[in-house]
Amino acid sequence: MSPISERFELPKAQRVVVKVGSSSLTSIENSLDELAIATIIDVLAKALRMNPQMQIILVSSGAIAAGLAPLGLSRRPKDLATQQAAASVGQSLLMARYTETFSRYGVRVSQVLLTADDLMARDRYRNAHRQLERLLELGVMPIINENDAVATAEVKFGDNDRIAALVAHTVKADALILLSDVDALYTKHPAQGGERIVQVRGAEDLEGVSIGSVGSAGVGSGGMVTKVQAAHLAAASGIPALVTSATQARAALAGEDVGTWFFATGARRSVHELWLEHLADIRGRIVLDEGAVAAVRRRRSLLAAGIVSVEGNFDGADPVALCDSGGAVIAHGLCSYSATETAAIAGLHSAEIREKLGESFDAIAVHADNIAVVGQY
Repeated sequence: MSPISERFELPKAQRVVVKVGSSSLTSIENSLDELAIATIIDVLAKALRMNPQMQIILVSSGAIAAGLAPLGLSRRPKDLATQQAAASVGQSLLMARYTETFSRYGVRVSQVLLTADDLMARDRYRNAHRQLERLLELGVMPIINENDAVATAEVKFGDNDRIAALVAHTVKADALILLSDVDALYTKHPAQGGERIVQVRGAEDLEGVSIGSVGSAGVGSGGMVTKVQAAHLAAASGIPALVTSATQARAALAGEDVGTWFFATGARRSVHELWLEHLADIRGRIVLDEGAVAAVRRRRSLLAAGIVSVEGNFDGADPVALCDSGGAVIAHGLCSYSATETAAIAGLHSAEIREKLGESFDAIAVHADNIAVVGQY
């Protein structure tokens, strides 16, 4: 668990991941918002000055949005190739502004571009971890963005909120701060009388809450939904999170009562397990009998004999939901077999499987190493 438990403790944090959304840095009309960038840099640089022991990792969106105007585009493109082109142009513009402006405060920065594979594959995860740790040891602030210029649809995180949560876990951050153009999570739209949700201790605190989508500027890929998911992800791995607006960044880092605070609820876990529970694209469902449900909850492998039925059309190694007889999802896992093969071995024991399908098949449908029990979120 993080040594930080309450928001007022943020000023004494040793390591903080701060994520800034596209809507807070850019606009369709004027590409990079120079004043917005200068303001957030001023806040972060002064926070470091106030607490010389603090290290900040900045996760910055805005590359695609920054490339729109130079390419003559009026809105965020929908096709992947044009998104990659805009990101390729915009990333250099964005980093040039960060490098130039941070240098006025004596803060050295570096660019770190990541894809999902960099934090999912074990060897690449170790490399990413080593790089970030060494940069921090050298007194450099890493500025991280998803590598939109090369990421394919299959390996994209989809938004920088969730990549920020995984980075926070990777660097063992004390806290995660998610900044956008919305100052907090509300029970409903403030114009309709919604009240700010001051803190979240568990799923019950968000029951009945309608969570909005992409911010008002229309240049991002996330929205409040992804911020809540990222905050839950961080909290589930022992890292508290604060969701607020970029205009409240100074107050947030000062530990003032702004935004919505998500208390840490779990212990630190592997990035693979966090991804599987919170971010994996679930392709199908496997219904289990009572014995298999109990085994999976104890983080044991799912055996074919415990499978009741199979739903969906998935391939081997695809993420699937493991459900009880009532349909409740108890875990996510990477299935060893396709939907057709899994259905064929459902309810069978090892000898029966080999007799029916051959020696290359065994009784383990989902290995324990590839199971993430779904928590309270």
